[in-house]
Amino acid sequence: MRTFTTATTLAVLFSSVAIAATPAFADSTRILPVKSAGDIVVDGVHQRVYVSDPGNGKIVVTDYSGTVVKQLTSLPGVGDLELSADSATVYAAVPGSDAIVAFDTATATESARYPAGPHPAYLALMGGKLWFGYGTPQSGGNIGSVDLADPGHKVSLAQDPESPWFSAPMLDGAQGTLVAGMPEQSPSELAVYDASSGTLARTVHTSVEGSGLKELAVTPDGQDVVVANASPYYHAVYKTSDLTSDGQYPANAYPNAVDIAPDGSVATGIDGANEPDVYVFRPGSRTSVREYDFPSTGSGGNADLLAAGALAWAPDDSRLFAVSYNDDGVYRLRVLTTPTKAATLVRVDAPGTATRARKLTVKGKVTSKAVFPAGVRLTVTRTDLDSPKGKALASVTTKADGTFSFTDTPPAGGRVKYAVAFAGDADHAPASGSDSVDVSRAKPALTIDNNHKVYSYGKDVKFTAHLGKTYKNRTVEIWADPFGSDKPNKQVKSGKVDSHGALSVTLDLKRDTKVTAKFTGDSRYKSASASSTVGARVSVSTSVGNHYKAKSAWGHTYYFFHKSKNPRITTKMPYYPGRRQKFEFEVYYQGTWYPGDPAYFELGRDGVSRVEITGDHGQDVGWRFRIRSSYLNGSSGDTVNSTTHGAWKYFTYTR
Repeated sequence: MRTFTTATTLAVLFSSVAIAATPAFADSTRILPVKSAGDIVVDGVHQRVYVSDPGNGKIVVTDYSGTVVKQLTSLPGVGDLELSADSATVYAAVPGSDAIVAFDTATATESARYPAGPHPAYLALMGGKLWFGYGTPQSGGNIGSVDLADPGHKVSLAQDPESPWFSAPMLDGAQGTLVAGMPEQSPSELAVYDASSGTLARTVHTSVEGSGLKELAVTPDGQDVVVANASPYYHAVYKTSDLTSDGQYPANAYPNAVDIAPDGSVATGIDGANEPDVYVFRPGSRTSVREYDFPSTGSGGNADLLAAGALAWAPDDSRLFAVSYNDDGVYRLRVLTTPTKAATLVRVDAPGTATRARKLTVKGKVTSKAVFPAGVRLTVTRTDLDSPKGKALASVTTKADGTFSFTDTPPAGGRVKYAVAFAGDADHAPASGSDSVDVSRAKPALTIDNNHKVYSYGKDVKFTAHLGKTYKNRTVEIWADPFGSDKPNKQVKSGKVDSHGALSVTLDLKRDTKVTAKFTGDSRYKSASASSTVGARVSVSTSVGNHYKAKSAWGHTYYFFHKSKNPRITTKMPYYPGRRQKFEFEVYYQGTWYPGDPAYFELGRDGVSRVEITGDHGQDVGWRFRIRSSYLNGSSGDTVNSTTHGAWKYFTYTR
């Protein structure tokens, strides 16, 4: 019970309570469950990709999409991989076990294990033999072989009796020519062996330009070897006949990978964040036809990098597989499609804005590293509100310089997209581009009534929205958003307007409410909304207690109290957290009501406030008083209702 004290001065004492162009080909990427990448080979028969992980001692097997299908484990330090010509067996150098392990590609299970130590690190299949580079700085390096034509798969070591290698040499070969190189050495050191007889005969051994050998690859005809040295910043080419220069494949810092397809297409790669990562060259060309620049997938924001030696062609040249890694040590298999076809860019330029049903012109240009002939056919698709799945327009052909243009009369307004696509050909990858234009739409008339009206608490109020002329859409939504964060904005009705354009809903108003009519628009009329904010008063009831009688006097009902009794005033109104009632007290003197200082009293959770008026009522005998309880928007602790005053209650004291 709150108390309210009166005095002859009628002072009141109280305590207050307290928001360009897209290629049509689809390269893909998948995360690999590895923490390093040693080598990668591709089985075209079974469409499987093998990636060795020296750090985890395993080989991860994926399909062509990069989905992991199996993991081959317990292979400590596994690095170099080789695939048999019939794709039946994949061989893995496992230096931690001083062995070469063979796996059946049909079942991805181990089929053989060959002792090949110490520390076999690099493999090359040629002429019915699996050649391997083995050794450590402590033991020295040499070249061994596994005779796959021999029923017992005889293993032979020290095939170079006067080996120049201080550790395991890197190998590759073709057409009876085996090339070896010492990884990470400065300057780089290469040697060529004639292996056509089944035994090795070193024909040339020399240092070559550059340092930090990462990978080497011999051309399918055995005439050249392409070298990926960390420096210089290109992939050098040497003749296998005498290791003299035979040109280069341009690149950037720092070359770290090379692979050559069966048809002679060359893929090179670098360990550089600011330049393309992979370069593709057609047979006989030293100008890249395709370049790939990996995006950033790590938390540091730096571009992903190509892992050393992690490039491999699909046998049919349809794909190029690459392993990349990011700042967070996450490795990904990247599947690069149609790598030997020149990347194509279709640029489309539509006007920024246009008027519906009026002709507009769209221009563009098709560009590629490989020259386009005039008259290339391009398909055109328009997507708009009337054709959300796209509508084919007349095709367009390019001019000699690759430019094109066409006109269209857009029937629908809103965002209209024009997509132009090139299907690709033998030399060019498919591509598409698009641009959008904002086409005008008319503004519809939309209203909703009752704005700024104030209603009694709990009043059922009808709201009517009116929609003017539109094209096809005649649906209107009505939303009600009661004041206060505890009540959500809610759709209360949705439907087609009647023949007069009207849609109505009746709401039970217990709070101030914003009522909004929404029209989502159609292809000729833009979206629109209209709002009406209405007030809802609170209900206020005030009762008087502890009096000895009530009767009509001086034009009102008066409550009479003995001077020994305190009036007890009970006020009830709807509860809201922190809500307080304003309690006003006035005295009548010589024909005028004089106010005292008002007080605010907090409501209980039941919405009730009880106030007892205390004091020396002997001094109040004969005076006439009145009190009133009110809710004031803002002052009463919240703003969810409109200001509401309760009725005055009159009383006096007798002896």
